[in-house]
Amino acid sequence: MNIEEILVRQRAFFATGQTIPVKFRIEMLKKLYKAVKTNEKEINDALKADLGKSDFEGFMCEVGLSLTEISYMIKHTKKFAKRKICYTPIPQFASTSFKKPSPYGNVLIMSPWNYPFLLTIDPLADAIAAGNTVVVKPSAYSPETSKIVEKIIKECFPPEYVSVVTGGRKENSELLNQKFDMVFFTGSQAVGKEVLRKCSEHLTPAVLELGGKSPCIVDSTAKIKLAAKRIVFGKYLNCGQTCVAPDYILCQKDVKDELVAEIVKQIKKQYGESPLRNPDYGKIINEKHFDRINGLIDKDKIVIGGESDRNTLQIAPTVMDNVTFDDAVMQEEIFGPVLPIITYDKFEDLFGILHGMQKPLALYIFSQNRKNINSLLERISFGGGCINDVVIHLATSEMGFGGVGESGMGSYHGKTGFDAFSHTKSIVDKKTFMDLPMRYQPYDRKINGKLLKMFLR
Repeated sequence: MNIEEILVRQRAFFATGQTIPVKFRIEMLKKLYKAVKTNEKEINDALKADLGKSDFEGFMCEVGLSLTEISYMIKHTKKFAKRKICYTPIPQFASTSFKKPSPYGNVLIMSPWNYPFLLTIDPLADAIAAGNTVVVKPSAYSPETSKIVEKIIKECFPPEYVSVVTGGRKENSELLNQKFDMVFFTGSQAVGKEVLRKCSEHLTPAVLELGGKSPCIVDSTAKIKLAAKRIVFGKYLNCGQTCVAPDYILCQKDVKDELVAEIVKQIKKQYGESPLRNPDYGKIINEKHFDRINGLIDKDKIVIGGESDRNTLQIAPTVMDNVTFDDAVMQEEIFGPVLPIITYDKFEDLFGILHGMQKPLALYIFSQNRKNINSLLERISFGGGCINDVVIHLATSEMGFGGVGESGMGSYHGKTGFDAFSHTKSIVDKKTFMDLPMRYQPYDRKINGKLLKMFLR
């Protein structure tokens, strides 16, 4: 089927109302859960082929989190789909007011290559739970994972309900030229801008999960050894190809040398003396990104790492010290295993630095000073983050995940994800056994006017 035919069939299927019953949605989620479990080895093999991910990391960061989101939606969809009774103002007596979530209809999910399974299946589970039909467009940069995603979806769903469209820019462009009821996109800011432009032509609502330079702040009160351990884990996970990875460190000057020394120790401890020979250390997605990341490394500022292997598309975990905001590595999101360190003098200096930059998808602070922590949370705008840890805030269905400003709009996961793929209708159910006369002409200003002013104040 071509893209236009898929959309025609999906709109017709949605119009039958078959996606609306909660029982149907839960049955579909259960089919998806079972298919993911059944194909776990093939999924991990695909992730290994595309990104060099070990089976442990593939399950921890993709398959396992996908199963968690699906099972969460199986458990809670019935509750999420119920109408919610609201307070009714006295002037609307006698009536009942309620909010009713309804599916948008035919939605498009465009997923990225860095977590190609998780960031396809997570929003798909939310879209199914909300009662939509779905077109899924996985990234062309992760072809093996796209194949297993397509296999699973074909096993679970008829194409008039959920379809996969593979391919590259041509297919992306053709999809975005169509009229969808909602678009969910995860990817770069540059492509996100184009998605939003295309959506605006049809006045289509969109959720954009983008990225940016997420800062990791370390102040003089931080537990440095623990901070280094956790930063190294989050930064070099998936070789730094994580949208919420700590992009750079802002470290208070008097603890910088201690932090750098501990980060070097942790890199050696977690990845070995020769990370490029570590079978659990992944690779860069393709040569284009391999060359781009290498181009950001200033060899004169390397503390550890810098080695790379074009044959395997690997770049060793790298730390750069004495970095300034003028360096090439600070001009774009790194999205690779390179960690620049910048220092500041006083905590108050951070606000001038961060207010001058784009709003990040994530922000992390390592500190034992609650005044500093609370001040940062209140005064700086960012998507989400952690206190004394990194990246783990996205690994829950109990909180929404998303960006703000340049790092994205809208969020998902759990109830927030259900709401992202739903339109909430506000309904007043007016009773017919009585009818208050005050709103009708001719107006009785003497009696009804006083009542009106009493009610509306």
